[in-house]
Amino acid sequence: MKKYIKHLFTLTVFMVLMTVMQLFTFSTRVDDEKNKQGFSPRFEISALTVPGDLGFSGEPVPLNDFEVYERMDRELTINTYWETNTLMSFKRANRWFPVIIPILKRNGIPEDFKYIPMIETGFMNLTSPAGAVGFWQFMEPTAKEMGLEVNSVVDERYHVEKSTQAACDYFKKLYREFGNWTMVAAAYNVGLTGLKTQVIRQKTTNYYDLLLNAETSRYVFRLVAVKEVYENPVRYGYKIDKKDLYKEIPTYTVKVDTAVSDFAGFAQSMKINYKMLKTFNPWLREAYLDNGAKKTYYIQIPKEGYQHLSPFDAQSAR
Repeated sequence: MKKYIKHLFTLTVFMVLMTVMQLFTFSTRVDDEKNKQGFSPRFEISALTVPGDLGFSGEPVPLNDFEVYERMDRELTINTYWETNTLMSFKRANRWFPVIIPILKRNGIPEDFKYIPMIETGFMNLTSPAGAVGFWQFMEPTAKEMGLEVNSVVDERYHVEKSTQAACDYFKKLYREFGNWTMVAAAYNVGLTGLKTQVIRQKTTNYYDLLLNAETSRYVFRLVAVKEVYENPVRYGYKIDKKDLYKEIPTYTVKVDTAVSDFAGFAQSMKINYKMLKTFNPWLREAYLDNGAKKTYYIQIPKEGYQHLSPFDAQSAR
């Protein structure tokens, strides 16, 4: 009898196990079918074809050099498949390129330099661990050298128009030193002295022949990669509708040549709140402006009704 019960128990356990396995197999097959039906070609991860005509500011990337090719392949792959960062940069670029490009053109700087704030900060007013600030990531000494006001109350590294002009002045200084735009971009990352030291040590003025630190050795390749993806989004799997892009917000300027004791009250007098005042004027670092030197500042104020603009209407309201 005991033997019979033991046999029956074993048979029961076996049947239960077979049933569970069948259910699991069925579930897996169903999931596989669902995955196949819902799978988007966008997420078929595949190696990219590196275009043979890539360049920066009219200066070609020598892709016949295997080491250069592989570095270019790396940056193009990273910036293609880093979808969240690339997509957000696309959205913000639509707002900020119309501000940056005209300043570059006025100064005779190649338009490709507009991609520097894209790779530096993604068009956000960030501060690096080293203390570099704003879209263009200026360190304080260089910012002051280029004419920007930097103190505890006013920091024009956060002022997009003024910091872009300062960047142009610095680019021109670097170009006088190196004579080509690729080296200018590299020097912008590593510094004038740092790049000159390597040029002397390695006896070459060709960026692609220099052995540099990890960040600078990637820098120009990142610029070329984001340019390539931005200018050919469909080729790299990005489907972007105009309505998805961030629009310019219409503003007007208010001239201030006196002290302002309370920016919260000032904002209310402009029919906006303190948060919006600081959003449009991040270079104002305090809740007041002492302005003992009686300088003239121009404060950006969003036009009335901006809060209610949809992404479809913001551009047409200008």
